[in-house]
Amino acid sequence: MTQTTVDPAEVAKFEAMAAEWWDLEGKFKPLHMMNPVRLGYITEQIAAEFGRDLDSDLPFEGLRILDIGCGGGLLCEPMARLGATIVGVDAAERNIPVAQAHARQSGLDIDYRFTTAEAMAAAGEQFDVVLNMEVVEHVADPLAYLTACQQLLKLGGLHICSTINRNPKSYAVAIVGAEVIMRWLPKGTHEWSKFITPDELFDLITRAGLDPVDRKGFVFNPILWTWSVSDRDLSVNYVTASIKR
Repeated sequence: MTQTTVDPAEVAKFEAMAAEWWDLEGKFKPLHMMNPVRLGYITEQIAAEFGRDLDSDLPFEGLRILDIGCGGGLLCEPMARLGATIVGVDAAERNIPVAQAHARQSGLDIDYRFTTAEAMAAAGEQFDVVLNMEVVEHVADPLAYLTACQQLLKLGGLHICSTINRNPKSYAVAIVGAEVIMRWLPKGTHEWSKFITPDELFDLITRAGLDPVDRKGFVFNPILWTWSVSDRDLSVNYVTASIKR
């Protein structure tokens, strides 16, 4: 039997919100707001690693990309439009039909599956890119989970992982601000104790057999109401890139 790092309590939280993935004013509003910045970072990293021109018609054609914790497909759909062969997997079963229905409405061919990273690694699946966005803070064993991500990559493959830092500011912003004051997310969506500092994540990624090559912050400006990428501010949301050498 394949070991799994899935935390059933964490999956249940996202199962309860599954129908709202594509509601721009719903429970995933903050993710929709952040998504253009996430996509910008992801596409630039992929283009740089694989020598692709983002101004061409289908810059990611020929690349096989896996999005773990795909939810309703907020990242899978743009990757498909860029020409990638994209597989989206999620441990929350109710997310999959929502993602499939939206892909059909959008005229996109995306392989969505109700499964786990560990099960796919055990089956010998291989990808050029593994996207691992806002998932690692929800799993039961981050090192085992990241090791499965590493096993899913071809040699020379790219792993992109984003999560939330663990410090007083992240508690104030990601939990008190997003869940209590703004009510963007249901209370209890995040557990502050499960947040991971950038140094801790780099250590886990290295121990999992990957070579970290970059990290940036995703910063929200409450005055301009916009997200941006920062070289220095990793205090709350941040993203890393690593390579399987």
